[in-house]
Amino acid sequence: MKQKSKQKTAKTRLQLLHQYYSYTGFYTFVWQAVKKALPYIIGIIIAVYTVNHFFSINEALIRLTEILPSYGVLSFFFVSETLLGLVPPEIFIAWAGKMLSPWFYLGLLAVLSYGGGLLSYWMGRSITKMPSVHNYLETKMEKQLKNSKKWGGFLIMVGAVLPLPFSIACIAAGIIEFPFKNVMLYGALRFLRFAIYGLIIFNVL
Repeated sequence: MKQKSKQKTAKTRLQLLHQYYSYTGFYTFVWQAVKKALPYIIGIIIAVYTVNHFFSINEALIRLTEILPSYGVLSFFFVSETLLGLVPPEIFIAWAGKMLSPWFYLGLLAVLSYGGGLLSYWMGRSITKMPSVHNYLETKMEKQLKNSKKWGGFLIMVGAVLPLPFSIACIAAGIIEFPFKNVMLYGALRFLRFAIYGLIIFNVL
């Protein structure tokens, strides 16, 4: 009976969450955002595929981790995680797995990724101080900003845990002026992602 009660409670909570997102327009907001971003995403994918066809990006990145000293790799990773985070962290986690103290270096990568995301947040805040950007956000995107502030925590959690650029999520959080203490809290899930990926990649290697 207790198990059925728990299942019913969980189901009710999921239903309530679904109703909340439906009433507040979350699904519509996400769909509209995806539609607007889709041409740019497709363009980036085509560009990356074209470059990768003639020049292996992954091999170049792996080669880079072999050439650079450890502090060079860590510095490159921090810059990557701060500026859009388009380089897959898995490459650096695999590099950490080949070091004498893999978990130590994995911890450094997690801290640098987390710190890079927080720095990206302040980059987003700085962008809004530009008069042209500020006026555009206040006039053209007032509704989108209002909705984004409702779901800023969800945005950060998705960027922290899923294989999506954490930096971009943090920049977006900075633009919508999502509370920094909440960014720090939700962004801490980044450490969980690195721990899980470390367990998987280290065991494979």
